[in-house]
Amino acid sequence: MWNQLTDPENQTREYLAAKAREMAEMEAFMKGLNENPDPCVLYRWRDAVTDIKQMLQKRAAEDGDRTLFMQKFHHDQPYTHITYRQVLEDVNALGTALLKLGLEGQNIGVVGRNCYQWAETYLAVVGGVGVIVPLDKELHQGELKQLTAKGDLTAVVTDSKHFEDFCQIRDSGETKLRYIIGIDVAPEDQVPEEGIISWEKLREAGRQLVAEGDRSYIDAEVYNDRLAIILFTSGTTGVSKGVMLCHKNIITDVMMAQTFIQVEKGDVFFSLLPIHHTYECTCSFIESIYCTGSLAFCQGLKYIVSDLQEAEPTLLLAVPLIYEKLYSKIIREIRKQGKEKQLNALFEINKVTKKVGLDISKPATKQIRSIFGPKLRTPIVGGAAADVKVLDFLTNLGYRAVQGYGLTETSPMVTLNPDRGGHTRNESIGHVFPMVECMIYEPDKTGVGEICFKGPNIMLGYYKDEEATKAAMFDGWFHTGDLGYMSKDKYVYITGRKKNMILTANGENVYPEELESYLLKSDYVEECMVWGDDQAGTVNNNRICATIRVSEETVQEKLGENYSDQAVEKLIQDLVDDINKEMPAFKKINRVIIRKRPFNVTTAMKIRRFVKDNREA
Repeated sequence: MWNQLTDPENQTREYLAAKAREMAEMEAFMKGLNENPDPCVLYRWRDAVTDIKQMLQKRAAEDGDRTLFMQKFHHDQPYTHITYRQVLEDVNALGTALLKLGLEGQNIGVVGRNCYQWAETYLAVVGGVGVIVPLDKELHQGELKQLTAKGDLTAVVTDSKHFEDFCQIRDSGETKLRYIIGIDVAPEDQVPEEGIISWEKLREAGRQLVAEGDRSYIDAEVYNDRLAIILFTSGTTGVSKGVMLCHKNIITDVMMAQTFIQVEKGDVFFSLLPIHHTYECTCSFIESIYCTGSLAFCQGLKYIVSDLQEAEPTLLLAVPLIYEKLYSKIIREIRKQGKEKQLNALFEINKVTKKVGLDISKPATKQIRSIFGPKLRTPIVGGAAADVKVLDFLTNLGYRAVQGYGLTETSPMVTLNPDRGGHTRNESIGHVFPMVECMIYEPDKTGVGEICFKGPNIMLGYYKDEEATKAAMFDGWFHTGDLGYMSKDKYVYITGRKKNMILTANGENVYPEELESYLLKSDYVEECMVWGDDQAGTVNNNRICATIRVSEETVQEKLGENYSDQAVEKLIQDLVDDINKEMPAFKKINRVIIRKRPFNVTTAMKIRRFVKDNREA
């Protein structure tokens, strides 16, 4: 048997009994998934695991020689393949060294680019050291200091970008921070100052301890219902709350997700979004381990096309903005070639031929498909509402394009569109997961209300914030703050965000997201934000305004190279007028602002709605 698995002889009777109960619970949960009669449950062969540590151990024991991570350590070199067995050995070494530092039960931060070292740190901490606290690599020193204090961080693993920031944060004496572990600090450049440690040297020290028989980490107790992860939200308000998650939250989420979409042993995920974000972390990183797949780290947005060609992923998770930019690029090139009508005609014919099992689009769109790599099967959209035309386009190319929905508080996924069998509805954020309940709270006369969920993937609460926890949780139900409705067959549709809703003078509700979706259907609109102008009085007298950043390339194609600001304003106003014609009076856009600068966005690429600058030109 794999010799680095936990040794029962080193475990207490109480702990072994607890793990047996956990496994029985997870096996019952999987049985419930496999026997679920919902026709949207398409895939039923998965195994049960209790926690992330046990999952990694199990995969290493059964498929140790398979590739888990693909990492480019230099831009001009090919991907290095790191096996499940090597990952487990490295994790055991790093975890042992962290325990030796006295970090058992402590909150440990990790911040940096998507890379193997980040993933290894995460796995090591949750596997028997303490609580992992992923931080946004785009934060400034003041924000990092605030979260270091708020998250009670004792140690942090960081790359060179923020190394000096954390040195100054520690030296301020205003936080609990004691250890700074530098990913980019070479072993030979070990900083002699106490508390400043080379990540590589630390892991090597742990490797030596394991070789000498130290099993403190390997046999460390991990309970799946205890706090393991704190994820700080990066909401559009700028106010961060620490979401507390346990192993069971994450494990049940990945187990449920794979009943709706095909994920096979050996599938390759492509890590593109910031890995600290819950969407990427759970649905790509942890998901790939659960299915015994591989995770290829992208070097950055400017390398996305070349890395896709080399990594050959089968699944790609991204936010709508990334797919929309690729879509716009493809469509512009097709138009330049004068082939748009020909392509649309092909898609219409293909809709008919697909009904008899013949997909004629793939040979004709081979060149377009090559952008995404030769093996892509399923593009998955999350993080924000997707443009239906983009999803339809991906579907027409022959992909199983699906959209899902979730929040940090829900680990994150709670709805997802199944990937076949006529179950995909591109206008919906997806079907409610099996074993998850959905409720529309206080619906209005149209059936729209606040979307709420209850299930095993719902957070433990907000870290040291009972007031916020009570405001969001009622009787096990998590109130998302999103407004929408649910069909009888459990597909969920979002109309807007509760806090974004504009209340008109006559008491009508206007959801900015709805109007934004109409604006974004135009190729002339790159980004937009609809908001209520309350300068004239109370919120009941709001005027509906739209700040719009145009697509310069598309506008130039329409108006010519030497277009004027006035011509752009007329083009956009004509667009708005056309939309207003289809709207009731209370939904009409009253004011248009043309913005030339990019919007202030979160790292999840969501526009910060309540930043004043985003309302201006």
